[in-house]
Amino acid sequence: MSFTRTASKVPAVTLGFWLIKILATTLGEVGGDAVTMSMGLGYLTGTAIFAGVFVLAVSAQIRARSFQPWLYWFAIIASTTVGTTLADYVDRSLGIGYSGGSTLLLALLLGTLWLWKQSTGSIAVGSITNARSEFFYWLTITFSQTLGTALGDWAADTQGLGYAGGIALFGGLLALVALLYASTRTPRTLLFWSAFILTRPLGAVVGDFLDKPLDHGGLALSRYGATLVLLVVIAACIALLPQRAATRSH
Repeated sequence: MSFTRTASKVPAVTLGFWLIKILATTLGEVGGDAVTMSMGLGYLTGTAIFAGVFVLAVSAQIRARSFQPWLYWFAIIASTTVGTTLADYVDRSLGIGYSGGSTLLLALLLGTLWLWKQSTGSIAVGSITNARSEFFYWLTITFSQTLGTALGDWAADTQGLGYAGGIALFGGLLALVALLYASTRTPRTLLFWSAFILTRPLGAVVGDFLDKPLDHGGLALSRYGATLVLLVVIAACIALLPQRAATRSH
């Protein structure tokens, strides 16, 4: 495969980026549950459907010659929905539990980041200017999105924090990352991937809080209705908020 160097096709990291990312991860949780639970298709079938969509979206993203906001965020939404159904299949259908699933996925995520660093020399967003880096970027995203679902369920259920507790935990950790960004010289790439990973379990517990039954601590909202509302809000954010490609830091 030829790894031709191009301009970055991923977005610059801004407040708007984080807003859309959290909305997309919440959508992935609610939308994934809508297909596997509300439609009754099951985790394996849901994973197959969303995996197919994700492969098509990422293939189009890699073939694109420049940053395309709608295409990029479509691929992110596809990754977070397949992450939801895949994590649920591994944790529940395969019976390894939330703790086992979280441990396995964390190992895969850290291993991917290490291989990416060894292969290209950088895991910074601004360095994603060729197909090799893009491949590792989307592989990392896949594992982080899947880990986030398992980690959110682990915090809310296994650790007994509930949805409100899970939101407080992951929201607090994200606030800590923001504080480190504002007040220290902690490497920006480390902070970016820490925040990127943490937004996923935050979105997972928010999504569960929206659609789970009242007697389980949720709001019992319609999964279909919540999915539609989140899609509309995400589309509005993409259309209205500034979107530009990431640039390499000097």
